[in-house]
Amino acid sequence: MKKFFIILVLGSTTLFSSLGTFAGPHDRDDDSRGGGWQNGRGFDRPDGENRQRERRMREERGVERLKQHRWQEGYVMPQHYRGNGYKVDYKDSNLPRPGRNEQWYKINNDYILVNSDDNSIIRIMGF
Repeated sequence: MKKFFIILVLGSTTLFSSLGTFAGPHDRDDDSRGGGWQNGRGFDRPDGENRQRERRMREERGVERLKQHRWQEGYVMPQHYRGNGYKVDYKDSNLPRPGRNEQWYKINNDYILVNSDDNSIIRIMGF
């Protein structure tokens, strides 16, 4: 019985000590799977110039998509356009005075009157 207990203790200590090597860090520089393992995706990240070009292309596609947007009264104005950059003063743009809780926005050469409470489009004026 004593031999069995010793074998059990030695075996378990050997097992637990070997498990610690499996949980070690994976920051080896000589990874055999190829470059990019460190970034967690398994492939190399593009350099800064490629990233900027891809971002610019995405932005241009987005702008073109937004230019094709058709405004219609009763629609809800997308949140992207609700910022202060699109708001205009009705006096400077020769627009009719907005009512209470209404705001004029200029988007793609269109002036859009929006209800500030529910963001619904009230009127569209193209110039």
